[in-house]
Amino acid sequence: MLDVIRAAGTISRVGLARATGFTGATISTVVRRLIDDGLVVETGRAESTGGKPRVLLRLAQDARYAVGVHLDPVGITHVLTDLTGAVVSRMTSAGVGTEDASVVVERTARQVDVLVEGAGIDRDRVLGVGVVSATHGSHTSEPAMRYWGDYPIGTELREAVGLPVVLGNDATAAAIGEYWSGVVGGSSVFAAVYMGTGVGAGLLIDGVPYLGSSGHAGEIGHVCVDVDGPPCWCGARGCVEAVAGPAAVVARARADADLARAAGLDRGVDGPLPSVAAEFTAVVRAARRGEPTARVLLDRSARRLAVAVRGLANVMDLDLLVLTGTSLSAAGPVYLPAIRRELDQAFSARGTHGVEVRMSSSAETAPAIGAATMVLQSQLVPLRAGRRWPEDLSEAVPAHT
Repeated sequence: MLDVIRAAGTISRVGLARATGFTGATISTVVRRLIDDGLVVETGRAESTGGKPRVLLRLAQDARYAVGVHLDPVGITHVLTDLTGAVVSRMTSAGVGTEDASVVVERTARQVDVLVEGAGIDRDRVLGVGVVSATHGSHTSEPAMRYWGDYPIGTELREAVGLPVVLGNDATAAAIGEYWSGVVGGSSVFAAVYMGTGVGAGLLIDGVPYLGSSGHAGEIGHVCVDVDGPPCWCGARGCVEAVAGPAAVVARARADADLARAAGLDRGVDGPLPSVAAEFTAVVRAARRGEPTARVLLDRSARRLAVAVRGLANVMDLDLLVLTGTSLSAAGPVYLPAIRRELDQAFSARGTHGVEVRMSSSAETAPAIGAATMVLQSQLVPLRAGRRWPEDLSEAVPAHT
């Protein structure tokens, strides 16, 4: 019921009954509990349609908060959101790099404290911390963060920060963040394609994330688009990541001396080596300056990603697709039209309906926002059919209807 109120913005009790199918008596009882808990407030009346104007309800935005953390080789992003998922404050710091995991956890805990205290928020109103990365639950995670695969980050961070912790995959978190931001609208089957250092996708069905048995549904980065292609770190050959991911684009750019020079990939650096995402962005900038080889590489990558996206759209019968992540944010003008063109020409259900494709308005911070909304959703919209988030918050935070 909280999720219906959140999605509507404002809604009457009668509107709640229509949206949920609950009886008027049930609506009255639950709404009273939510108001007593301070989660919902009455906010004026709707325009009269002939009878007594109906009282409108909305979420009390400052009733609860959540923190979202995106762990990535490029940088760690922290956000604090209110009960509606709106960002109250945010900060970024150096990526995980090769630091020991325990050091990163200590640093993250300190930054969570700074984020909450800096916003002047009572810690008792913070429901928990959501943490997402490309490695969660995987023993074959991307090479840059593979050493995190067996590290008990949920337990360690919970002890360090003193708040419940929810873990998740960054692509799924990005999809949840888009859903909570309101851009999904009435879409029933929605996907967010995420490209940062790697490539993945998050899936939502009727607003509920589809996680798969290990939380890795939507791994389109490991869909084969060339059976005779180069080996991928996952063990297969010709995967999207190996053929068309940011690392593949950068490797081909480095192999071309003229392009490497034009993109600044041949320069020596002091300190840590630049990240794959940063070098991919350098190739994008070169393409914008008119370097033809850079544009050819990006076009080739975009076409192959588009083929994998078409496969995802066909399997899931998507009606909406959002492109997100740092790399797609930088290269959106190339990838967006390529994906749209592929779906317009070859999506199997195009005779019945199309697939709307759009860029995210928060591409670089979407995973962190989604991580925070995972905490909110774990309380407001428990997963169906017995599915649970990776860390159980039910004992740590009072659940509400």
